[in-house]
Amino acid sequence: MTLVQTRYGTVEGLDRDGVLQFRGIPYAAPPAGNLRWRPPRPPEPWTGVRPAQQFGPMAPQGPSQFTVLPALPQPEVSEEACLTLNVYTPAVDGDPRPVLVWIHGGGFTGGSGRTPWYNGASFASHGTVVVTLNYRLGALGFLHLGDELSGSGNCGLLDQVAALEWVRDNVAAFGGDPGNVTVFGESAGAMSIGCLLGMPAASGLFHQAILQSGAAGSVNGVDHAAGVAERVIAKAGGLDAARAASWERLLAVQAEVAAELHRGVGRLPFMPVVDGAVLPRPPLRSVEAGAAASVRLVTGTNRDEMTLFLAGMPEGLGIGEEAAVGRLELANPGAGRSLYDAYRAELGAGCRPADVWVAVESDRVFHAPAVRLAEAQAGHTPDVWMYLFTWESPALDGGLGSCHALEIAFVWNTLGTAGSQAFTGAGPQAQAVADEMHDAWTAFASRGDPGWDRYREEGRATRVFGPGAGVVSDPMGVARRIREAGPPATREPTLDRS
Repeated sequence: MTLVQTRYGTVEGLDRDGVLQFRGIPYAAPPAGNLRWRPPRPPEPWTGVRPAQQFGPMAPQGPSQFTVLPALPQPEVSEEACLTLNVYTPAVDGDPRPVLVWIHGGGFTGGSGRTPWYNGASFASHGTVVVTLNYRLGALGFLHLGDELSGSGNCGLLDQVAALEWVRDNVAAFGGDPGNVTVFGESAGAMSIGCLLGMPAASGLFHQAILQSGAAGSVNGVDHAAGVAERVIAKAGGLDAARAASWERLLAVQAEVAAELHRGVGRLPFMPVVDGAVLPRPPLRSVEAGAAASVRLVTGTNRDEMTLFLAGMPEGLGIGEEAAVGRLELANPGAGRSLYDAYRAELGAGCRPADVWVAVESDRVFHAPAVRLAEAQAGHTPDVWMYLFTWESPALDGGLGSCHALEIAFVWNTLGTAGSQAFTGAGPQAQAVADEMHDAWTAFASRGDPGWDRYREEGRATRVFGPGAGVVSDPMGVARRIREAGPPATREPTLDRS
C-alpha cells in the first residue's frame, strides 16, 4: 500500500511490476450543474484515504469514427466525474524526477487519459513521472457563448491548465520535479499544446513541449465559433434548456451540428477559440512574439497523416481524380486543381489520386503548421527539434502507410497493447523503432535534448523514425516549396481551419 498526501487529501495507489500507479485523482470540481461552461474550480478536499486504483470516467463523447484503429473497451462516461488524472511513478521518494504530462487527442471531441496506449509504466521504469489527464470535449468543452459565459469556448484548455497547476502543486509528493515538466500530446492534444504555448494562463507551468501531429494553427475565430454556438443553442431549445439538458442530449445536438457544418476534412466546429481573453490572439502569433521563448520544443508529423481520414470517406483510398480535386477545392478554395497538378507532377505519373490528395492535405493540415511553429519558436530559442515518422501500418493491406496516430504506441512503447498490432505492426523492426522514439522522448524529458541536430531554417534537420531512419535535411521540401509558391490560400491557414 502506497499513500501520498496531496493538497486536497490522501490517495492510495497500487504497485504494478515495480511502477506505482495512482488513478482517477480529481484535479477539479465536477464541471456540471452551475459549473457547466464555467472555468474549472479546485476539487473539494476529502478526509481519510481516497482509493486511487481505478481510472476515472471519460468525458462525454460519441463513438470513435476510426474503425481501423484498435477497438477499445468503452469505459464509464460522466460529465460530473470526468476531470481526473493518473500518475505513474517509479517511487515517491529520492531525487526529484522529470515529469511528462500527456494531453490526449481525439479531434477535441473524443479520447481520454486512460486509453491503454497511454500506459506510463515504460516511461516510469526509465526514471520519469508520467501524468495523463481528461479534459472537457466537444460542445461541453469548446462552445463559445460569449458574454453569457465568459471563457466557455475554451473550457477544455482551461481544464488542461488546471491539471498543470495540480502538477505544479502536487507532483513533488509523487517523486516528480515541478521545475522540469514536459507536456506532450498528439493531434488535438498537440494542437492544445500549441494553444498553451500562447496562453497567458499556462505561462510557466511547463518547460518543454513535444507536439505530435498538431501545432499552433488549429483554432476558431470568434465569428465562426459564435455561429456554431447559435446552432447548438437553437437545437437545444435555448440557452436555459441547454444548461439544463443532459449531456446525452447535448452530444446528440453536437453531432447534428457537426454534420451540418462539415465541409471536408480538417474543419472542426468544436476547438479552441481566439476569444481575446483566454486566447488573446492566434497562438502562432503569440509564439512569434515570444510568448513561449524559454520553452524547448520538439514537433513533427507522420508522412501520410491523412490516409486515416480518407479511408473513412466515400470511395476511400480508391477515390478518383475528379472527386479528389473536388475535395481539395473544398479545403483550399480556388486552388484545388492547381494543387492537385503541382503535387502530382512531383509524385510522378504513376501515383493514384488518393496519393495526391493525401500529400496535399497532410501538408496543409499537419506538416506546414508544424514547420511554421518550429520556425516561429526558433526565432527565440535554439532549442527546437523536428522529426518525421515513416513506419507503415499493415492495416488495409498497407494502404494506410504512415498514417495519423500510428506513432503513438511507438512513443509510449506499448506495441503489445491488446488488438494494436494489426494497426501498428509487430516484430523486431517495429520494436526497434519504438525503442528509438521512446528513448528520444525520455532523453528530452530528462536532459532537454532528444539526441539529434536542432532545427534551423537553413538546414531543416529532421530526425526520421522508420524507413530512411537518421537525420535528414528538409525531407518535406517538395511540399514546402509548392506551398510557398502557391496562391495565398495555400500558404497560411485561416482561423477557422485546423
